Amino acid sequence: MNGVTGKTRGFISEGASRLRAGSWPIVQTAAAAGVAYLLAVYVLGHDRPLFAPIAAVITLSVTVGSRGRRTIELVAGVAVGLMVADVISLLIGTGWARISLVVALAMAAALFFGAGTLLVNQAAISAIFVMVLQPPNAVFSPDRILDAITGGLVALTVHWLAPINPERLVERAARPIFDDLVSVLEEVSAALRDGDLERADGALRRARSIDGRVRNLNEALAAGHETARLSPSRRRALKHLELYSTAGNRIELAVINVRVLARGATNATRRGDQIPDVLPEAVLDLARSVKELAVFLEEPGPPDKARSYALKAAGTATEILQERHDLAISVLVGQVRSAAMDLLRSTGMDQASALEALEEAAGRASDVG
Repeated sequence: MNGVTGKTRGFISEGASRLRAGSWPIVQTAAAAGVAYLLAVYVLGHDRPLFAPIAAVITLSVTVGSRGRRTIELVAGVAVGLMVADVISLLIGTGWARISLVVALAMAAALFFGAGTLLVNQAAISAIFVMVLQPPNAVFSPDRILDAITGGLVALTVHWLAPINPERLVERAARPIFDDLVSVLEEVSAALRDGDLERADGALRRARSIDGRVRNLNEALAAGHETARLSPSRRRALKHLELYSTAGNRIELAVINVRVLARGATNATRRGDQIPDVLPEAVLDLARSVKELAVFLEEPGPPDKARSYALKAAGTATEILQERHDLAISVLVGQVRSAAMDLLRSTGMDQASALEALEEAAGRASDVG
C-alpha cells in the first residue's frame, strides 16, 4: 500500500512540476487565441474566424527554429488546403470519400512545392475543416487566409511582448541530460565494482536513451536564442545561452563517450574481466564532474570543481595502464579520458588548453608503462 501511495505522490509531484514549467506557455497561447479571435471578428468583420485562434495556437506551439518562418509556412498551408478543398467541393461536392481525396491532394500539392511537415499537415487540416464545415454551394473566400495571418501575427506579437524565459527553457532541457549522465556513470561504476551484468545492461540502455534529450536541448537552444534576440526584455539572456551553446556540442560528444564506456563495461562484465579497483572510482569522478558542470552552467561562476573532477578521473584511469595493458582495460581507460576531455571542453576550455591540462594531470596514455 505504501508503494502505491508513493507512486501516486510521485505522479502528482511530477505532474505539478510539468504544470509549473508549462504554465506560462499555456497563458501565452490562451491569450493569443482569444485576441486573434476578437481581432478577426471586430476588426476584420468575420463571422466565424475559425482559423485565427487555430493559427495562433499552432504558431506558439512551435519551439524549433524561426517562428516567423513557421508562421509563413502555416499561412501557406492554410492557403493550399483551402484552395484545393474549395475547388474539389465545387466540382464534386462533399462526403467522406471526398474528404480523403481532398486531404491527399492538399498534402500532395504542399509536398510538390517543397513544403515542410508543418505546411503539409496544415494543408490537410485546413482542407478537412472546409469539407466538413463549409456549405456545399459556398464559394472561395480569402477570409480564412486573412484569419490565419491574423492568428500568426498575434502569436508572434505575444511571443515578442511577453516571451518565455529562454534561460529556464534551456535549463529544463539540459538538466535531464546531466541527471541521466550522472545516473549512467554511477551505475557503470557500481557494475564494474561488483561485476553486476544486470546493472551494466541497465546503464547501457539508459545511455542509449539520452540522444533524444540531446535533440531536445538543441531545439531549446534554437528557441531560446530566437526569443532572446527578438525580445528586448530577454536580450540579456544571450550571454548565458552562449555558455550553453559552447558546451552543447561537447555535451553531445560526452554522451557518446559515456555510451561507449557503458558498452565497454557491459562487455567486460559479461566476460568476467578482472577490473582494477580504482577504475570504478575514476568513473565516479566523471559523474561528480558532470554534476558540477550542471551547476556551473545554471549558475555561471568558476568551473574549477568540474574541471578538477574530470582531471582526477583521467589521472586515476591512466595510472591503471602502468600495470595493465590488455585491450579491454585500455578501451575503458580511453573512454574515461575522452569523456574527461569533453567535460573540460564543456567548461569553456579550448582544445589546446584542455589537452595540456589533461596531459599534465594524467600524462599521455601512450607514454604510460
